[in-house]
Amino acid sequence: MNAAALWQRYQDWLYYHEGLGLYLDVSRMGFDDAFVATLTPKFDQAFKDMAALEGGAIANPDENRMVGHYWLRNPDLAPQPELKASILETLAAIKDFTEKVHSGAVRPASGSRFTDILSIGIGGSALGPQFVAEALMPLDAPLNIHFIDNSDPAGIDRVLGQLGDRLSTTLTIVISKSGGTPEPRNGMLEAKQAYEAQGLNFAQHACAVTGSGSKLDNVAKSENWLTTFGMEDWVGGRTSELSAVGLVSASLLGIDIDGMLAGAKEMDDATRIADLKTNPAALLALSWYHAGNGKGEKDMVVLPYKDSLLLFSRYLQQLVMESLGKEDDLDGKKVYQGIAVYGNKGSTDQHAYVQQLREGVPNFFMTFIEVLGDRAGSSIEVEAGATSGDFLSGFLLGTREALFENGRDSLTVTIPEVNGRTVGALIALYERAVGLYASLVNVNAYHQPGVEAGKKAAAAVLDLQRKAVETVQGAGSALTVAELADKLGAAEQIETLYKILRHLDANGRSVKLEGDAAKPGSLKVLAD
Repeated sequence: MNAAALWQRYQDWLYYHEGLGLYLDVSRMGFDDAFVATLTPKFDQAFKDMAALEGGAIANPDENRMVGHYWLRNPDLAPQPELKASILETLAAIKDFTEKVHSGAVRPASGSRFTDILSIGIGGSALGPQFVAEALMPLDAPLNIHFIDNSDPAGIDRVLGQLGDRLSTTLTIVISKSGGTPEPRNGMLEAKQAYEAQGLNFAQHACAVTGSGSKLDNVAKSENWLTTFGMEDWVGGRTSELSAVGLVSASLLGIDIDGMLAGAKEMDDATRIADLKTNPAALLALSWYHAGNGKGEKDMVVLPYKDSLLLFSRYLQQLVMESLGKEDDLDGKKVYQGIAVYGNKGSTDQHAYVQQLREGVPNFFMTFIEVLGDRAGSSIEVEAGATSGDFLSGFLLGTREALFENGRDSLTVTIPEVNGRTVGALIALYERAVGLYASLVNVNAYHQPGVEAGKKAAAAVLDLQRKAVETVQGAGSALTVAELADKLGAAEQIETLYKILRHLDANGRSVKLEGDAAKPGSLKVLAD
């Protein structure tokens, strides 16, 4: 295709949202008009499916739940008045709590003001707040923020060690819908122990974001924590950033949460338009479908050309992969759907893997995230007539062209600057694109049986560990791993059992292994 034809294709397929200043360019994706025509009936159904979802249809059959993250930024759309009231009440409570923390009306027992936030969550309850803090936290933020987002003891120690004596002025936010998810529960217990080790009352430093009546809700209220914020059962973790999950910490950090909600609402309005060419989320879904042949055959590489959007690819990784990675479709057919997502930031990653992207395995399509504004204020020229921002823009445009020349598809999302409205809009844009794409490929984007299966498997491992320790300690003599497995009736799990024992031995807990480590079957297991 010659330059004139490419320029015309760019103009024909360019989407622009005047209110948000957002552009979407899908012209370098390889679909043609005939392909679009074949998908038109699927999109007609997808638009109907999304309308039903927003109307309150049950979308998570595993838990008999609606999916209503759209109502968070437009409560008037909530299907019941009590849902609207709950959304507004939670938002008001967040703002009230923020004002009290900032003014010192809510403060630590030491009498000084809170200086730091320790946010404890997992998955969407961590990725969303981390992404938004990285993107929007002002330089003069009223508090600093730290995250415990894993059950790694050394990682927890590192975060708590960074806080040090400031733990006495640290506000901890524990985020868990059920209160029973192991990672945030473990993080909460580790944090509580750290507070107590410094002679501090954890409850006087803690608040919860959780479901009404959950285990965490009951603990927070029984121990008289500072406050709790509701987490509705119709908000999934990966679509929870614009609920209390993300808004509490964002508000405390001085981030414009009203702007985020407004930007998301404006994008929701734009992506409700039941017309493929004027709906940016539909254009994304079309591009994804074409790139991967409707089967996720190509990976989505996300390169935001802005340091503050560093974590956007990680955020999208969960949103896209947890939503679309499904073994069965809605008809119960084995389909093994999904789109793998990876990325970091431009132009850093140009030096990391663009060589392969341009000349290696063509198993991907690129998503460039472009930010037009370079910085607040003017820029120096680092070369005659060129600023650092000009170079960054040049790297993006040059990489786009280099990929296209070698037959690699790309699309570009452009925003004027990184602020509350544009970040809210990006979140809403991709949430809707995921929903539309899920309809195109006939999967449920709003349940996660694979995640639940992993949780059950982990619980079974811990149960085997408990039984193994009890058996070893009561055995009175050394056992081989095979003998222990037989006693436990776990011959089919002998390898898992061995690895449990190895981990316990490495940490000096309950059991020890003696013998040649290179020959696991010969090892003796003793009580420690």
